[in-house]
Amino acid sequence: MQHSDIIIVGTGHAGAQTALLLRQRHYAGSILMLGEEADPPYERPPLSKDYLAGEKPLDRILLRPVAFWAEREVDLRLGRRVVVVDPILRQIRTDNGEVYAYETLVWAAGGHARPLSCPGHDLAGIHMIRTRVDVDRLRAELPGTDRVAVIGGGYVGLEAAAILVKAGKQVTVIEAQDRVLAHVAGEPLSRFYEREHRSHGVDLRLGATVSGIVGRDGRATAVKLSDGTEVPADMVVVGIGIVPAVEPLLAAGATGGNGIDVDGLCRTSLAGIHAIGDCAAQVSTYADGTRLRIESVQNAMEQAAIVGRHLTGAEEAVVGVPTFWSNQYDLRLQTVGLSLGHDRTIVRGRPTDRSFSVVYLRRGKVIALDCVNATRDFVQGKNLVATGARIASDQLSDATVPLKELSA
Repeated sequence: MQHSDIIIVGTGHAGAQTALLLRQRHYAGSILMLGEEADPPYERPPLSKDYLAGEKPLDRILLRPVAFWAEREVDLRLGRRVVVVDPILRQIRTDNGEVYAYETLVWAAGGHARPLSCPGHDLAGIHMIRTRVDVDRLRAELPGTDRVAVIGGGYVGLEAAAILVKAGKQVTVIEAQDRVLAHVAGEPLSRFYEREHRSHGVDLRLGATVSGIVGRDGRATAVKLSDGTEVPADMVVVGIGIVPAVEPLLAAGATGGNGIDVDGLCRTSLAGIHAIGDCAAQVSTYADGTRLRIESVQNAMEQAAIVGRHLTGAEEAVVGVPTFWSNQYDLRLQTVGLSLGHDRTIVRGRPTDRSFSVVYLRRGKVIALDCVNATRDFVQGKNLVATGARIASDQLSDATVPLKELSA
């Protein structure tokens, strides 16, 4: 059995940033970082964008050069999935039977792509986009693919659709809700992106529920909808969210469900164990006090910073305004704040100009902005969200007036 002062489970942004910050803050204890994937820490967002398009190879999305971790005396062990956590003995066990003891455990395991559960879910030709290996498999099949069905109209699904239609494929997006991005954005933004994708040749099927995958000779040939319609497809791409990787902690007695509950310092209910990143559920002042998981690079980095400071003697819980981003075609969407629970939207600028913002209000306060090719609004809107500014509608909708000139 190997002992490490700090064990970090997960090699994504959250885990890697924790190890990096600990060394930057001159932490001298031993650090072990365990990763389920065989690859060293890399950026995940490009997988559905630049990496899928073949514009960035793996070495350009690595968070740090491979030699970096050894130089910082971070013991990086890959291809290992933690299956058991014993909070009493302070030990973990991996799927290959290795046992490691820890003083402090940082759980940054992220999540796995949510799979289909319908008939035909296990046919060949069905792909998800969560890991580098996922995308490599998908890309290897593209030369023999003409028709692609994308299940899910969220960011991953739409980003993949944009890349695939640009590659000359016939793309159909199947979304169960009556609009794309229904869980993360207001109707004005949804309708804008629907028009954009259709203008590029994407066939959008809204309010369409998948009942099964049709196959021949063990391979997917169509997606069957609940109304009996079949969408022909040589390939199926599934983008219906992630399942947080939390089973070992829940089995060990940690409080949580759809994520592990953590406090302001990212501590779980188990002594000596923190949880951060996509798998951590934390109360957010930007979501009206709701406990939720925030799946973003910024959240992963900030929670890693909280843990890194806490483990080196600083009781700081600094959390910034949540931010997100998405690239589709020549459109750069930048989001600041959380639009959950909004009761009003104001469009700032004209969507027909392909540069505009959607401002979200809750009880009269600015809580979020979605900015399409409008970086100035994104940058200046952060302060409005941070302060919960109350601004007259006619001022917010006037795109000729910079947001920084509007007072709360």
